Amino acid sequence: METLLIITALLCGIIGIIGSVVPVLPGVTISFVGMICAYLTDGSSITQGMLWMWGAIMVIVSILDYILPGYFSKMFGGSKAGITGATIGVFVGLFMGPVGIIFGPFLGAIAGEMFNQKRTLDEAIKVGFGSLISFIVGTGLKLVVTGMMMYYIGRDLIIQIKDIF
Repeated sequence: METLLIITALLCGIIGIIGSVVPVLPGVTISFVGMICAYLTDGSSITQGMLWMWGAIMVIVSILDYILPGYFSKMFGGSKAGITGATIGVFVGLFMGPVGIIFGPFLGAIAGEMFNQKRTLDEAIKVGFGSLISFIVGTGLKLVVTGMMMYYIGRDLIIQIKDIF
């Protein structure tokens, strides 16, 4: 059981980091599950207090991940059409690799603003830029949080992994 928890914790940490960039995967939540698995191992140095703290951070980051796109879109003059276009752009971008993931929301917001709101290209690009900033800020925040969780998972399990091998 111990080995299964260690493997699951490490996999969740790695998948969580990947999920910070890939919008379909809830990266922060998956990383937190990895921390719980590490906590459940016999030699864990992760405390309940740390779990509560990282659980709260997970909830805050998850909420911000939903709030930031709308906030940045409105800050840059976007409408619901721009937000919808950015959301569609995220999913279309998934099929185009890393460049698509980054620029899909940008191009989707531009398309939404131009076709549904009849905005000029300059206005639509401004909204697309807001969408791009939102993606960069949100992804950066998630990468920092999942990276820190992976650090604690790895630090906690490195000694136990040495004992197994």
